[in-house]
Amino acid sequence: MSIRPILTEADYQKTLARIEAIFDARPGTPEGDELEVLGLLVEAWEQKHFPIEKPGPVEAIAFRMEQLGMQQSDLAKLLGSRSRASEILNGKRPLSLRYIRVLHKKLGIPAEILIQEMEAVG
Repeated sequence: MSIRPILTEADYQKTLARIEAIFDARPGTPEGDELEVLGLLVEAWEQKHFPIEKPGPVEAIAFRMEQLGMQQSDLAKLLGSRSRASEILNGKRPLSLRYIRVLHKKLGIPAEILIQEMEAVG
């Protein structure tokens, strides 16, 4: 198969079929090189046609809390009050710079996620 750009859905499907056919190719072989290049082409196509949006601040906080096994009361301790934690998680209070710094430092949430505009929930 000659390697060609993926321009259509049909090209994409054909490329996926070829990847499946040579999936076990060893690196450094002609098929291994082809597999690597086709993988890059598919990745570029998927990023363009199936983009994954960044989570909003509330989603990122909730996800990280779940990962860490945290409850809202644990977040309240970090932020200084139960009502503040509740308002932030419900999208009723924007994150101040102070809260962004705390959440970034203590929970490891990327600052660029936290500084996005929050949309009200509900």
